[in-house]
Amino acid sequence: MASQAEAGVLGNTRRLAAMGLGVPAVLLAILAMITLPLPPFALDVLFTFNIALSMIIVLMTVYARRPLDFSIFPTVLLVATLLRLALNVASTRVVLLNGYTGTEAAGHVIQAFGDFVIGGDYAVGLVVFIILVIINFIVVTKGAGRVSEVSARFTLDAMPGKQMAIDADLNAGIITQEEARLRREEVTQEADFYGAMDGASKFVRGDAVAGIIILFVNIIGGLVIGITQHGMSFQEATHNYVLLTIGDGLVAQIPSLLLATATAIIVTRVSSSQDMGQQIVQQLFGSARALFITSAILGVLGLIPGMPSVFLGLAALLAGAGYWIFRRQKLTAEAEAEARAAPNEPQQRELSWEDVEPVDIVGLEVGYRLIPLVDKHQGGELMTRIKGVRRKLSQELGFLIPPVHIRDNLDLAPNAYRISLNGVPVGEAEVYPDRELAINPGTVFGTVEGVATHDPSFGLEAVWIEPAEREQAQTLGYTVVDAATVIATHLSQILQTHAHELIGHEEVQHLLDMLAKKAPKLIENLTPKPLPLGVILKVLQNLLTEGIPIRDMRTIAESLAAQAGRSQDPDVLTAGVRSALSRAIIRHIYGNAEELPLITLDPALEQMLQKTVQGGNGLALEPGLAQRLVQAISEAAQRQEVAGEPAVLVVSPDLRPWLSRWLRPQIPALHVLAFTEIPDDKRLRIIATVGGEGGTTTPLRETETS
Repeated sequence: MASQAEAGVLGNTRRLAAMGLGVPAVLLAILAMITLPLPPFALDVLFTFNIALSMIIVLMTVYARRPLDFSIFPTVLLVATLLRLALNVASTRVVLLNGYTGTEAAGHVIQAFGDFVIGGDYAVGLVVFIILVIINFIVVTKGAGRVSEVSARFTLDAMPGKQMAIDADLNAGIITQEEARLRREEVTQEADFYGAMDGASKFVRGDAVAGIIILFVNIIGGLVIGITQHGMSFQEATHNYVLLTIGDGLVAQIPSLLLATATAIIVTRVSSSQDMGQQIVQQLFGSARALFITSAILGVLGLIPGMPSVFLGLAALLAGAGYWIFRRQKLTAEAEAEARAAPNEPQQRELSWEDVEPVDIVGLEVGYRLIPLVDKHQGGELMTRIKGVRRKLSQELGFLIPPVHIRDNLDLAPNAYRISLNGVPVGEAEVYPDRELAINPGTVFGTVEGVATHDPSFGLEAVWIEPAEREQAQTLGYTVVDAATVIATHLSQILQTHAHELIGHEEVQHLLDMLAKKAPKLIENLTPKPLPLGVILKVLQNLLTEGIPIRDMRTIAESLAAQAGRSQDPDVLTAGVRSALSRAIIRHIYGNAEELPLITLDPALEQMLQKTVQGGNGLALEPGLAQRLVQAISEAAQRQEVAGEPAVLVVSPDLRPWLSRWLRPQIPALHVLAFTEIPDDKRLRIIATVGGEGGTTTPLRETETS
């Protein structure tokens, strides 16, 4: 009958929870237990429910793979503690009111704990209760409270570092914006959880103290009431009230001990892909040597005269378990060795064209000390970060970046790596996998000890430091990254700079095929007639050479289709496409700025350069004039860089491709645009005019046009 009532309570609880009334109903029930007298039958149901709830909570902490999987635990702990204390109040009322009638006055649960568990001897019950309180209060509760406090402090201290690591992974392209948002939420939830656990552990400690006080209050109050009000003898009153009090205390103390244990388990757990049972089996009983040694020690103890035979039995059991684990590990090792040896078996066959390996479009060679960085089995993260770099650049540039072929090279220095494109090395540097690189962005407030070097990506001053000095370096203003991030960033910079070398006929055909699904008529009128695929490839390469993404393939294809009837010269077609992409180009350079600062050429100098280009000789300038012109434009560009604005030289469409090819290698920060690439809705500000008399002076004349 009690089980049916308990099932009814659980069913009603589920229905209330579905309506969002579960917690208010529990709080209302707690208030009712404190204020209203309960019959013994209700106490039996509630005490049984309390024990069952405590066991469920303990099992949830055991089977949770990480603490955040049971993030509601602090709230559940508070509600369960209040429920148990309310039951203490309700049972105390019944014991003091009806204890004179016998040990069954407070229900069958309390009577069972008083009569059966402690054998009806209140002295034994008192000793058992005191032992349980000592275990709960001094061992479990005190230890769990200390661990909760330390965990909360360390979690809060580590939050800034975790946030910076997420930002670094996002900037390196390892994770997406959505993944970064989820990881930030997880870091915040972790800090909130351990902070709440620090407070929740105080509930458990207070509950243990309350159990001791309630015990003595019930004993003293029961003796006084039984002797003075009901005329009982001291022995009879002691028998009834002490047994009822001890039974009540044990019924409450066992769930309290279970909840304290659950608190200790969850704050000492480490996040893992396994639950606690799997971790114990794998880590505690995973060594055959430990089992053999323990078996030998127990066997020696069992041979001592007078020792029980259980020692020898347990020694034999441990020896058998150790042998079974040893055999399983040996078979696993043999299978792995066979799997590694199978691909190395020599096969004699005739040479074929398959033996002539083509060069890798993108290759990465590493020294032998850097192999752990690319080996997932050794915890290497470089492969994942390279995938993130490819994903990010593919989205930004508009075409799929080829895979990176990674291999080890014993000819390299142990800590060196080399990046190659089409089999030709384009970048090489050394990294220290056991250190971190502190990069000086130009605004540091001190120095750190380590191996001085330069950032391989941008040439900034940097120092290889020990991981323990990371926080100090960040405090001084350094940007600190690990070795895998250094290589991934260097690779990203090289791929972005040489993007025009990574796109070929296959990539262009894929882009056209994807566009054909949305605009089939456009592709039908574009290729193979009137424009061959090779001409379209050359136009896209020209755009990528100057850092212009090709994501807007529809606009590019429409511009090419409109010009194809007039010319098939890639440079002429590129100029038309650039005009069509003018808004994207300006946004890429200036962002959302409404006013565009520009550098122009003196009209006389520009006219002279146009005549040179139209003569068919390209930019055939006298060396002295060419040097002075480069110097003047470089000085104007440096002034713009100091002012925090982009350096943009605007010239006529005929001159733009020639000046861009000539000036870009000498002044990397300079952008060369044509007048036709400036949108009509932007305000222009001429900040410098290069030229003047003889084409050698650089007077600064600021004007505004709209």
